Amino acid sequence: MPSTTETVCELGAGTRLVGCTRYCTEPAAGLAGVVRVGGTKNPSRERIASLDPDLVLVNAEENRIEDIAWLRARWPVLEQTPRSVRQAADALRELAERLDAAETVTPFLLRIEAQLAAAATSQLGRGPVPVFYAIWRKPWMSVNRDTFVHDVLRIAGAQNVCADAPARYPEIAVADVLGQRPAIVLLPSEPWAFTDVERAELERERTFGMARLLLCDGRDFCWHGTRMADGLGRAAELVSRSRPPR
Repeated sequence: MPSTTETVCELGAGTRLVGCTRYCTEPAAGLAGVVRVGGTKNPSRERIASLDPDLVLVNAEENRIEDIAWLRARWPVLEQTPRSVRQAADALRELAERLDAAETVTPFLLRIEAQLAAAATSQLGRGPVPVFYAIWRKPWMSVNRDTFVHDVLRIAGAQNVCADAPARYPEIAVADVLGQRPAIVLLPSEPWAFTDVERAELERERTFGMARLLLCDGRDFCWHGTRMADGLGRAAELVSRSRPPR
């Protein structure tokens, strides 16, 4: 998973990486010589086997159950699938321990705690702002409350208008979104890479009524690991400065 690969490098263990997915792009310089083993859903088992890793890092949302089972039968596997920021912080600590980077991770964990406290303080006396967070466009899809993205939105001061959807990543009709009266529509850079052209088109056509349409870095909302040390603050700042006037 890209955020896990980035985290390994940020913790100073990049030289231990022997393989990663083709979606792992950060840090670019640190991954220049790392073997690509395919995608998260279609890894090359033969290529992984040739690397003979001493530890395999997996995520149950990104990797297929059958691939995880195959890996577990051959090598030590650390599976981390956090669905909240607190779970992600615990997972970060656990990963650091497995990489013998317990001291290196401490500043990241402290910065995460500081951003959580700052976000909570900034929202005192203010209610959450209704937000539609789009993860896909054709069809429109979002996230419910049982997701990491939802928890980041909550911490940032947003009320996720799809929180009560039965599916974790629900398809949703625009009419249903409008019925929730979102004040802000967030259009992230991944997994659907929304562009300014699309944002302008949606705004021009008033697809989401009078809601403010904002492009955002999806990594700040969906990448856990060391990215949270700065990403949580950026997410909270974006929501805060985009609030409609009282």
